[in-house]
Amino acid sequence: MLRCIAIDDEPLALELLEDNISKVPFLKLVASCENPLEAMKVLQEQSVDLVFLDIQMPGLTGLQFIQSLAQRPMFILITAYEKYALEGFNLDVVDYLVKPVALERFVKACHKALELHQLKNKPAGTPASPATDYIFVNSDYSLLKVVVADITWVEGYKDYIKLHLKNAPNPIVTRMSMKTVEELLPAATFIRIHKSYIVSISAITAVRKNSVFLGKLELTVGDNYRDGLQNLTGKF
Repeated sequence: MLRCIAIDDEPLALELLEDNISKVPFLKLVASCENPLEAMKVLQEQSVDLVFLDIQMPGLTGLQFIQSLAQRPMFILITAYEKYALEGFNLDVVDYLVKPVALERFVKACHKALELHQLKNKPAGTPASPATDYIFVNSDYSLLKVVVADITWVEGYKDYIKLHLKNAPNPIVTRMSMKTVEELLPAATFIRIHKSYIVSISAITAVRKNSVFLGKLELTVGDNYRDGLQNLTGKF
């Protein structure tokens, strides 16, 4: 669980941010602030792991606020301006989101923060653990938790994807790009074989020149993805 605060001087934007935070199960909102000075007091009084921060605010800007802190939690910047991205990343922020922020992009940024938090807090000597073993996707007006190990393949169509799961009669349909889901899934266990297909390596049962088989299911291999598959199989 990540303890977080939200900072934005625009009430409507702050309300939207609070709503997005409430949809992510591993986030706990401990305070909402309309300016960095309010947030400073919260940071002095409470333990905070993550701060969602607007940049353009009267008085102290978001970037100045980060620079003023000796002990810094993680930050995700949320702003209407792209021009501060480089300066933000120079301050080691987790992510930089440009308003309006799609829910899937917001959740992706939160996952990055969670993984970074887990990495920082892993006891010394603990063996390296695999990437996050679940993802959250927006479907039927809810955020659904999907166990990564249950995904056999992903099918893309325009702005939507279908997540095909083990022992599930129907796929989960969600509005998300193939690029986004490819970044969410661990590269060690998934491979993209086509502009519209990502498959679980463990689910592959056979490979032919132009096809990958998942049991009886045959999926076409795209020309641009042959090299990746060749690296996996050693020959193709």
